[in-house]
Amino acid sequence: MEGRRPRQRGGFPPYELTEDTPVYVISVAAQLSGLHPQTLRQYDRLGLVSPDRTAGRGRRYSARDIELLRQVQQLSQDEGINLAGIKRIIELENQVAALQSRVAELEAALDGAAAAMQQREAAVHASYRRDLVPYQEVQQTSALVVWRPKKAKD
Repeated sequence: MEGRRPRQRGGFPPYELTEDTPVYVISVAAQLSGLHPQTLRQYDRLGLVSPDRTAGRGRRYSARDIELLRQVQQLSQDEGINLAGIKRIIELENQVAALQSRVAELEAALDGAAAAMQQREAAVHASYRRDLVPYQEVQQTSALVVWRPKKAKD
């Protein structure tokens, strides 16, 4: 059935899943991450991994949340870092990502401003009159010229 388009309801485009789309209930997230559901609830209470909530307050985990759960487990089990340390590491990683994003935005803005300045400069140069003769500077000398007004004759 090639060429078949996904069915759309109500004229809306089909629902796209990204790694941030919360789709996994806690039992599936626990299986995917290799952790016990109670551990996931504890991590949520501590603010390590905060999944989205449904209208009924049920937890929904995204693929990014699952990866974060695996990272928390690896830091805790393999590296021996306590949960407070892991929380700080996650906060700092998020801060670094936000700052890198901001730097990229500022670099793009700077590039745009530089391009606009070059366009304005080119426009000014294009507006120069071409019939003007360039001025050549006269060599400066150390000569001193003294001016004395003529005395009026009575």
